[in-house]
Amino acid sequence: MPQLFTAFLLSAGAVALAEMGDKTQLLAMAFASKYKSAQVLAGVFLATILNHALAVVVGNVITRFDAIQLWIQALASLSFVFFGLWTLRGDALAGEENRTTRFGPVATVAAAFFLAEMGDKTQLTTIALATKFPGVPVAVLAGTTSGMLIADGIGIMAGIVLRRKIPERQIKLVSAAVFMLFGLFGAWQAMYAGFQLPAAACAAVTAALAALSVAAGALILRKGAQ
Repeated sequence: MPQLFTAFLLSAGAVALAEMGDKTQLLAMAFASKYKSAQVLAGVFLATILNHALAVVVGNVITRFDAIQLWIQALASLSFVFFGLWTLRGDALAGEENRTTRFGPVATVAAAFFLAEMGDKTQLTTIALATKFPGVPVAVLAGTTSGMLIADGIGIMAGIVLRRKIPERQIKLVSAAVFMLFGLFGAWQAMYAGFQLPAAACAAVTAALAALSVAAGALILRKGAQ
């Protein structure tokens, strides 16, 4: 039972952070200017359930390879550092907000979201979470779906209802920092508890990864400011 709640809460928190400032959150804000908020959230829910169910299945299939499971866990942890850097880089819409279908607003939003999520940061985050919590796939799916709805609901309220711009830079910095800390802790845990390396070696490698992550993040921010 504790693992169930842990998986749900971490999945919800991680995806909510990943979605802040992400392309699909911008898509939710764009659609909310054309359709009712309830219709947009219904479309987001349908697309997320389908997309993240696929991601959870992929993550659980990967963990079945027992011989390389420790490496999978380590790579899943390191992927969160990558997601943190991706968050700093940011996303932009590429015309998805103009997609239409003949089946109404909910189907239009669902179709656009499903396609936009394929290979996106939140889908890859869901795969990584599924490899970290292989025993509770339903909790991961419920958590990641909840995180998407929370983040996109905030986006709709901030951008449409409140008519205020989300403080994108601050959100990016906080989200990226949380992702990187989560990834670095997971990497240290994989080295120490999984591969059973000496604590000093684990600390040195983790510190080096942290320094590289900070340097890469600073470079991304500098390029974005130009």
